[in-house]
Amino acid sequence: MSIIILIVAVSILIAGGFLIAFLWGVKDGQFDDNYAPPNRMLFDDTQKIKKIKK
Repeated sequence: MSIIILIVAVSILIAGGFLIAFLWGVKDGQFDDNYAPPNRMLFDDTQKIKKIKK
């Protein structure tokens, strides 16, 4: 029974570590996409469809 408590405690510590790493990445702006949204409107998807139909 004590091994189950140990495994649960270790898994909670690992999950907490991943949560802290994720929050740190969000705070530092690692997941901000500053390049794609302005350029996405410049490319027309219909050109790709026309090339496939030919």
